Amino acid sequence: MNTFKKINTGNAPAAIGPYSQAIAAGETIYVSGQLGLDPKSGKLVEGGIEAETKQALENIKAVLIAAGSSLAKVVSASVYLADMDDFARMNELYAGYFVEPYPARATVAVKTLPKNGRIEIAVIAVG
Repeated sequence: MNTFKKINTGNAPAAIGPYSQAIAAGETIYVSGQLGLDPKSGKLVEGGIEAETKQALENIKAVLIAAGSSLAKVVSASVYLADMDDFARMNELYAGYFVEPYPARATVAVKTLPKNGRIEIAVIAVG
């Protein structure tokens, strides 16, 4: 018996490939990587790492709300940066979206991201 549920909201960018914005498997919600894309235009927001980080987190927040969850219920995050020199600024902004106990997290540098984004964030949360 399949207990997967597709999560979709117009308050976050539509998937740009063959994947869902999120999948709920029981009480666990797997949110696909979110770029700093404006949900309405589908384009990267302007303003560099700060603007893209905020938008990626707002997109995650919107998907989690659609799933009946919230940022407070995130247990793990994966952050992908196109330039590790952006780490400190990303980290500062990221901290403003989460509270103690902070989610477990991995941050890695990658060669390139879709649409030439500077950051992509994926999370796992509980419902």
